Amino acid sequence: IKPVTSYAASSALVKQIEQGAPADVFVSADLDWMDYGARKGLIAEGTRVNLLGNGLVLIAPKDAPLPEIRIESGFDLAKLAGGGRIAVGDVRAVPVGRYAKAALESLGVWPAVEPKLAMTENVRAALALVGRNEAPLGIVYETDAKIDPGVKIIGHFPESSHPPIIYPAAATKTARPEAMRYLAFLRSAAVRAIFERSGFTVLIKPAS
Repeated sequence: IKPVTSYAASSALVKQIEQGAPADVFVSADLDWMDYGARKGLIAEGTRVNLLGNGLVLIAPKDAPLPEIRIESGFDLAKLAGGGRIAVGDVRAVPVGRYAKAALESLGVWPAVEPKLAMTENVRAALALVGRNEAPLGIVYETDAKIDPGVKIIGHFPESSHPPIIYPAAATKTARPEAMRYLAFLRSAAVRAIFERSGFTVLIKPAS
C-alpha cells in the first residue's frame, strides 16, 4: 500500500473530511477532533485506537543566546520573549495551541503571555517562524522540534500542566479495505521502532 498523505491541523483535516474530501484514515493530534469526527459520523466504529503520545516544549532559534530553563508555575515567559512574539498554533482550534493554552493557564502565566502570541494555522508553521528567526520563541510538540535543525529546545512543559497529548487513529466511514491493513501496519513492531526513534511514545501494543 502506498499512502497519499495530507498534512494539516487536525481541525482542518476533519473539516475537509466532513466536506467530502477523499480520506481512508484520519490521524488526529488530539482526542477532541477525533471525537468531533465520530459525532459527525465520519469515523468507522470499532477502528479507533489511541496510537501515540508526545510532549510539549518551548523552542528558540538554534543560535539564540538562551539557556535551558525550568518551566514551572509563574515562570516569566512574557519577559523571556522580550519585544518579540511567541509562535504557537491557533489556541482556538489547532491542537498544539490548545495544549499550549491549557499549560499556560495551569502555570498561571496566560494573561501575560496571550498578547504576545503569534498564532499559526498548524504546528509546522509555528516551528518555521522560530526556525527563520521571525519569532524568538515558540511552543511546539517535542517531535517537531527534534526534526528542525534551525531550532533548539530550551524547556519542557510539565506533563501535569496540560491534558495528555494523544494521537488517535481511525478508518473513515468511506474507507477502502486497504485502510484496515494500513492501520494494522501502523501498529506493527517495525513501525513502533520508527515512531520511538522520532520521539513519540507508542501507546498501543504492536499488532505483530
